[in-house]
Amino acid sequence: MAETTSIVSTLKRELKSHGLTYKHVSRALNIAESSVKRLFAEKDFSLKRLDQICQLMDMEISELLQRMEQDKRLISQLTLEQESLLVSDHKLLLVAVCVSNRWSFNDILDAYTLTEHELIQVLASLDKLKLIELLPNNRVKLLMSPDFSWIPNGPINRFFDAQVQSEFFKSRFNGAGESRLFVSGMLSRASNEIMLRKMERLVQEFRQFNDDDQELPLSERFGSSMMVAIRPWELAVFETYRKDNSKRF
Repeated sequence: MAETTSIVSTLKRELKSHGLTYKHVSRALNIAESSVKRLFAEKDFSLKRLDQICQLMDMEISELLQRMEQDKRLISQLTLEQESLLVSDHKLLLVAVCVSNRWSFNDILDAYTLTEHELIQVLASLDKLKLIELLPNNRVKLLMSPDFSWIPNGPINRFFDAQVQSEFFKSRFNGAGESRLFVSGMLSRASNEIMLRKMERLVQEFRQFNDDDQELPLSERFGSSMMVAIRPWELAVFETYRKDNSKRF
């Protein structure tokens, strides 16, 4: 399954680099665009269809596999020292997040108060960190693998955790595109495990949408954050009456 995921991820990136969308693929395969989206979501390709999509890009399947092997050499995680450097320089972290979301040089200049000279310096620093390759005309090539992640409980995660606690929940969550749901009840261990798996699938779906929407112009995308949590918990005022907290779960 991991190999299949890598092939599909590489295929999607190659389509994007060739300026091709699901609509182009649907025409080439003579199927509905919704069917193409399902193929990519379910990662269910026959060799014939994979070959047809490669032909759309004037590629052989062997070339696609070569690109996949190249992708495997991309970095999947920074060192502790590199993460600490990003956290210590908020401009560096800002631009790192922007380029990881496929913002162009001009997109960043238009949105933030960085000067052109400052932005070039920051991109050069990210190039030294091997997060990106800075190309001519200030174009950026990402060197982060599709499964890139921050160090668990590392400097970046701790930084964002602090921001979530202090900023994310300062909202009534009643604006456009906002929602806050809270439920509480008594679950068995089996039901709790099922909920954990459903939450993980939801996170994967979020990542899939994020990946799919990269082909859209920046004007049609906006920063979105989702917090999903579950844990054995009860109000502190109730806990004070418990004889043995270890029996809660």
